[in-house]
Amino acid sequence: MDKRAKGTRTSERGAGRRKTSGKTQKAAKSTTKRGRAGSKVKTRVRGKSNKAYLSGGNPRIAMADGDAPVQAYIAKLPGWKRALGMRLDALIVRILPGVRKAVKWNSPFYGIESQGWFLALHTFTHYVKIAFFRGSSLLPVPPGASKNEDTRYLDIHEGEELDEAQMANWVKQAAALPGFLGPSR
Repeated sequence: MDKRAKGTRTSERGAGRRKTSGKTQKAAKSTTKRGRAGSKVKTRVRGKSNKAYLSGGNPRIAMADGDAPVQAYIAKLPGWKRALGMRLDALIVRILPGVRKAVKWNSPFYGIESQGWFLALHTFTHYVKIAFFRGSSLLPVPPGASKNEDTRYLDIHEGEELDEAQMANWVKQAAALPGFLGPSR
């Protein structure tokens, strides 16, 4: 017989259940996987978080091909980023009516069928980053450098005006170049 004082908290684990003060609850299982640079990252398996945003206000959208996931991504962007995303998407579609779209790695990608991806967007807390995968071949070269010598970036912060004429020029040039093929996913 247990001689503990009444009302004392006890914790016993067994078969995925936790007993605390006489009540039994299902314990959330967790697993460990490798994150970037091989560091261990703990993720919840049961009791998954339905967090709609990642760090920096980047919407969590499942990877999928087509216009619908890109529009879902843009619709979930907060405030000025949504307006910018809509302008960029409309500009790209106006220049390239048959552009291929997809959401991969929580970012909208734009490409040409059988040529690969030429551009991607990603949101951060204070800006939207536009990646040109063959940006070092564009004239003028977009201002943001990358670890990859071919890729160049354009960062747009709140209150900055988008130079649509320059953006249209870069989109036309980028679409004419061989694109980023990347992994199959």
